[in-house]
Amino acid sequence: MRTLSLPFRTTVEGDRSRQGFAVMAGLVVLLAASCLISLGVGPTGVGLGDLWSYLAGDADRLTTQERVILEAVRLPRTALGLLVGAGLAVSGAMMQGLFRNPLADPGIVGVTAGAGLAAVAAIVLGNGILAPVALLLGSHFLPLMAFFGGLLNTWALYLIATRDGRTSTTALILCGIAIGALTAAIMGLLIVMADDRQLRDITFWSLGSLGGATFARMFSILPFIAAVLVIIPFVARGLDALVLGDAAAFHMGIPVQRLKKVVIIAVAAACGATVAVAGSIGFVGIVVPHLLRLLMGPSHRFLLPGSALGGGALLLIADSVARTVAAPAELPIGVITALFGAPVFLFLLLGRNGFSTRDLS
Repeated sequence: MRTLSLPFRTTVEGDRSRQGFAVMAGLVVLLAASCLISLGVGPTGVGLGDLWSYLAGDADRLTTQERVILEAVRLPRTALGLLVGAGLAVSGAMMQGLFRNPLADPGIVGVTAGAGLAAVAAIVLGNGILAPVALLLGSHFLPLMAFFGGLLNTWALYLIATRDGRTSTTALILCGIAIGALTAAIMGLLIVMADDRQLRDITFWSLGSLGGATFARMFSILPFIAAVLVIIPFVARGLDALVLGDAAAFHMGIPVQRLKKVVIIAVAAACGATVAVAGSIGFVGIVVPHLLRLLMGPSHRFLLPGSALGGGALLLIADSVARTVAAPAELPIGVITALFGAPVFLFLLLGRNGFSTRDLS
C-alpha cells in the first residue's frame, strides 16, 4: 500500500528562523491591511476615506449614522472575524501537528460535528426544554453549548481510542467518522422538529456568517480563543517532537499523552466557540497552515502564531468579499472560503505531488 506523500516535512532543514520572522512580519502587515479593508469597505456609504478621518480624530466629518455603522456594526464584526479566523487556523495547525498530516482538520475527530449538534440543539430547544439554561447563561448559551458539545464528542473519542495509556491515531480518526455520522443523524432529527424561523437560522448558520456580530458575541468567544493562543508557547516544542513519532517524542522528554489531551481540549474550545457564533466555515484550518508551512517551514513556534495572523486576515478578506460582491445582499462567508480554499488546496496537492487515484492503493 502506497502512502500519500504531502509537503509535511519531518525534519527542520537548517535554521529558518530568519525566514520565519520575515513571514511573520508580512502577516502582521497583511492583517493590519485586512482590518482596514474590513472596517472601510461595505455596502453602505462609509468608505476608506471616512475611516481614515475617524482614525485621525476628525470624527466630526462623519454623520451620526456613519459613526454608528463604524462603531456598532463594522468594528465588532472585524473583531469577531479576527477571533474566528485565528481560532480555526490555529486549531487546524495543532491538529495537523498532532496527527502528523497536513490534511488533518478538527472535523476528522468529531469536534465540528459535536459542536454543530450542540449548536442546533441550542437553536431548536432554546425556547423549550433548554430554556432555563438559556436564560441562565444569556449570550454565552450558544458558544458554551457548542464548546461542551465539541469537547464531549472529542473526549468520548479519545477514551475509545486510548488503550493502556496510548492513543491510536487510526482509531481516533475512524471513530470520529462513525460518531460524526451519528451526530449528523441526530442533527437531522432536531431539524425535523424545528419551526420555520429556526430552520432559517440553522440554514444560514450552516453556511457560515459573521452577520449580526456584536461585542457581546465577540466577548462570549474571547476566553476560548484566548486560551488557545496562550498555550501556543507551551505546545509548540511538543508538536515539533511529535513529527518524529510518539516514541521519539517521549524519549525527548515530551509528556505525549498530556500534550494530546491539551491539544484536543484546546481545539474543542476554539472550534466549539467559532462554530457557535459563525457557523460552519471550511478550509481555513487546512489551507492557512498548509500555505504557511511552505513559506516558513514546519517549526510550530512560527507556524502556530503565523496561523493565527493568517487565519484572521483570510477570514476578514473573505467577509469583506461576502459583504460587497452581491451588495446589498450578503453571501455566506463559508461559500467564499470554500471557493477560495478548495482550488488553492487542490493546486498545492496536485502541483507538488502529482496526486492520482493510484496513490490510494
